Amino acid sequence: MGTREDLLSAAKHCLAERGYARTTVRDIVAASGSNLAAINYHFGTRDALLTQAMIESSAEAVQQILDALAESSEPHPAERLLTFLRRLIATFTDQRALWAANIESLAQALHSGEVKADIAAKQREGKAALTRMLLPARDIEDDDGGPIGVLLWTLLDGLLVQWLLDPKSAPSAEQLVAGLRILAPML
Repeated sequence: MGTREDLLSAAKHCLAERGYARTTVRDIVAASGSNLAAINYHFGTRDALLTQAMIESSAEAVQQILDALAESSEPHPAERLLTFLRRLIATFTDQRALWAANIESLAQALHSGEVKADIAAKQREGKAALTRMLLPARDIEDDDGGPIGVLLWTLLDGLLVQWLLDPKSAPSAEQLVAGLRILAPML
């Protein structure tokens, strides 16, 4: 790995550990083993480096979701959803730093048009992929996966926050699917 990649890796680590506002150039330099001049040379500013780190962290988080959507041989949509949720929840524990950096990126997206646009594009991609996973035979006309993609993405955002803040009380995949089964006939 070169200096630029070391800086990005260190910035992602610092984002997850300290958050955007509390990450200093000295933190990044210490974590990367490089020097202050390297940040200026490769990125120009701390903010530019952290912006790139947030964009990459968000892309990695969405990729975790897409990887959890791997082809399932389950014939019933509820079973595919259950398998997907189990895989995704496992990443919340195994990849905790990645997900923490993702939440930090979401907060900073409110202040950065570049980060906001990138995250929004990745979310649309994820919503469509969720719909295709649950209903593979369905023709998806909306670029965001339609109502199913929107519902599932919203569910995942809330699930992530619960698993990061209070994993002992966070719902399991089984609880979520059971709740959806109870709720669906009422609508």
